[in-house]
Amino acid sequence: WHHATIGCMHNLIQFIQKVFKGFRANQGFLLSGAIAYYTLLSIIPMIALILVVLSQFQEPQQLLAVLREYLVLVTPGQADAVISQVDVFLQKSKLIGIIGFVLLLFFSSFAFTALENAMCVIFFHRVSIKRRHFLVSAIIPYIYILLLAIGLLLVSVVSGYLRSHGLSLGMMDTILIYLLGFSGEVVLLTSLYLVMPVGRLSLTHALIGGVTAAILWEATRHVLVWYFSTLSLVNVIYGAFSTAIVILISLEAAAIILLLGAQVIAEYERIGSRQKNIHGLQTE
Repeated sequence: WHHATIGCMHNLIQFIQKVFKGFRANQGFLLSGAIAYYTLLSIIPMIALILVVLSQFQEPQQLLAVLREYLVLVTPGQADAVISQVDVFLQKSKLIGIIGFVLLLFFSSFAFTALENAMCVIFFHRVSIKRRHFLVSAIIPYIYILLLAIGLLLVSVVSGYLRSHGLSLGMMDTILIYLLGFSGEVVLLTSLYLVMPVGRLSLTHALIGGVTAAILWEATRHVLVWYFSTLSLVNVIYGAFSTAIVILISLEAAAIILLLGAQVIAEYERIGSRQKNIHGLQTE
């Protein structure tokens, strides 16, 4: 038993080393920086696009209140700044016109495009076997935007129903929204691992990756909130640009966690394919 435990620990350490080696070889930090940058460009247009459409069916302030609870999970400490900017945009939404709407669609897809390209680099063993049609790649970002809009609308309707019937649960209501947000994180991350890489991935592997990445992000998010509120000199150094810098750092941390999860899955797949090849040669 002792030797078996040591052997398992040795294999685990070797696997972790391969993951980080592959992450560095694939320029993981550079890719995560690109994803963070394009997400920063996309987040306001994407939220604005969703809210402009949903405001036809639901009270905008109710949507903003629900959205703020979820932005706390993504942009720790900066949710109010994002919400205030989106609120200003909503007040002028009637002026955007058709061209403005098309531009919103264009900019809101940047983050998903950057993520798909990063996944292609990490899962290069799949891309060499089968490439995705460019129309599928073009449609995927808007499917995700549609799903995010539906999710936000459902949560907003439920929250509005509870308040209108005096069923607000105070602290329990906050905990419920947090749990819904965390569950949404897991579902989103799992779906990204399933859809973004070319080819098929086991749902179990994607779910393990999604849960692991969500837990890591929750821990990282709390560390970032503590750091920016106690030790950070971002406000002193960057002044008026500090909000964008903080959001960018948070998004890059999230992108690193997301791509590390993908690298773990990719390394596991490559080990499995090598074992299959060795077994195939032995049987021949």
